Amino acid sequence: MRHGESRGNLDYSAYSTIPDHQIPLTDVGLAQAQDAGARLRHLISTASSTDSWRVHFYVSPYARAQSTLRELGRSFTKKRIIGVREECRIREQDFGNFQVEERMKAIKRTRERFGRFFYRFPEGESAADVFDRVSSFLESLWRDIDMNRLHHDPSHDLTLIIVSHGLTSQVFLMKWFKWTVEQFERLNNLGNCEFRVMELGDGGEYSLAIHHTEEEMHEWGLDAEMIADQKWRINAHRGALNGNCPWYLDAFFDHLDDSDDNEDSVDESPIDSSRL
Repeated sequence: MRHGESRGNLDYSAYSTIPDHQIPLTDVGLAQAQDAGARLRHLISTASSTDSWRVHFYVSPYARAQSTLRELGRSFTKKRIIGVREECRIREQDFGNFQVEERMKAIKRTRERFGRFFYRFPEGESAADVFDRVSSFLESLWRDIDMNRLHHDPSHDLTLIIVSHGLTSQVFLMKWFKWTVEQFERLNNLGNCEFRVMELGDGGEYSLAIHHTEEEMHEWGLDAEMIADQKWRINAHRGALNGNCPWYLDAFFDHLDDSDDNEDSVDESPIDSSRL
């Protein structure tokens, strides 16, 4: 989930006097977070196979993300929450220190020409830098689950909720679903308090297509092949590779023969003993 509306979303000049990590939510942002909490609770409670469902939160250290968590948390009781962890690796992309509005407008125009993924802000980060730390977070996340560091009762349905930022959430999905840089560049940002639901399919893979519609995914910037992959994941076995994904193989080796027939015919040609 992306945080609620912040003062910086409403007035970009706020970044020139307030450190990015201290930018607060607006009153609208607080209300958005409360509404999102109610929607999340309804979604989780109706989707759970039992009444014994639980949630665990990961939250960015930025003030706007933590305020979002506090407000959406009002929809849950302590019984339902098994843990909360502040996670620095899911913070906002670093755009530099105090940000002068006119200078940042010029910098962002340059970023659009250069490419959003690899452009590094002066004194800040590129999306590629965010990708590296999100990758590290994902490794820790899997260890938390596999080693039961969350102290989760296996009889309880568990939902992990990550309260973060727009670009960081896009990078998280890019890493998880192995999307390419070109595919990332076409993604649209999440709205304030908008969330993406990755649900576990019958075979053990997570998919966006279980909860979300094809129209929704198209609006986010997913193309037909990416949507088809999400649908495939609904029933795919954990760790399986979708051979129909062109970005796994064909994008790099579309010129190769489909079989070894030509190679075999070469191998079976007579050997010139004079060259031995």
